[in-house]
Amino acid sequence: MTAATANLPNSAWRQYYALTKPRVVQLIVFCALIGMVLAVPGAPSMVELKLGLWACIGIWLVAGAAAAFNCLVEKTIDAKMKRTAWRPTAKGELSDRQALLFSGVLCALGSAVLYVMVNPLTMWLTFATFVGYAIVYTVILKPLTPQNIVIGGASGAMPPVLGWAAMTGQVGPEALILFLIIFLWTPPHFWALALYRVEDYRKSGLPMLPVTHGNEFTRLQILLYTIVLMASCLMPFVYGMSSWLYLVVALVLSVGFIGYAVALFRSYSDELARKTFRFSLIHLSVLFAALLLDHYIF
Repeated sequence: MTAATANLPNSAWRQYYALTKPRVVQLIVFCALIGMVLAVPGAPSMVELKLGLWACIGIWLVAGAAAAFNCLVEKTIDAKMKRTAWRPTAKGELSDRQALLFSGVLCALGSAVLYVMVNPLTMWLTFATFVGYAIVYTVILKPLTPQNIVIGGASGAMPPVLGWAAMTGQVGPEALILFLIIFLWTPPHFWALALYRVEDYRKSGLPMLPVTHGNEFTRLQILLYTIVLMASCLMPFVYGMSSWLYLVVALVLSVGFIGYAVALFRSYSDELARKTFRFSLIHLSVLFAALLLDHYIF
């Protein structure tokens, strides 16, 4: 057996793992975990901890399945873009059959875990999210309309709702507030990326907003969305889900995001667009971490 042959299993594992878009899935599970934590008053019991663990596993599996299906459908597009050309499906390292089978197995396994170990509502909501992202967004919306990320953002905003449903067996107004925050956060987050990757998207043929409506219009939309996003970020405090600790953090983050959007609108540069995109990631992560901290302190 040669060294190259010996490394094949490890190489194949890495390729399949890459299909699941690990960093994206980690953020999805983190947001779902926030929904779980906020749904449980005080410290969780051992039973609730086990329920939450199974929910995280099931959601991770189905989210990974959706990511793998996305890589399969967009392999030709991915091959044209520097940001995604490395993916195993784009490079031809995994066949369509392998990717489809992998996605199907993950989805079936994750759905079974959620149905048996959590509750049917969470399973159906998670499966609907899979269909929304893998089929409605990836296959239908993304190649047809520049509003793809706005409409398709509903799937990406579902994790807190899934987490809430896992712990309570229902979808409360608190979960819908968390959904709204992510829903409004998604467009400025992705449009900032699309601004400095516009040539990639132009080559791919995808009708992203900077390609169809231009740089200036996209920057205006980012600014408007960050303003509306700020209002949604205050809703957990207004509704009574959080205290002053969260409010202060939400205000600072929101003003920071709007500040980046204003600077980007006034004077564009690829570097500033990159900084805006990176700050958007910090914004959502720290915002939800503040919700988590606030929940246990007050």
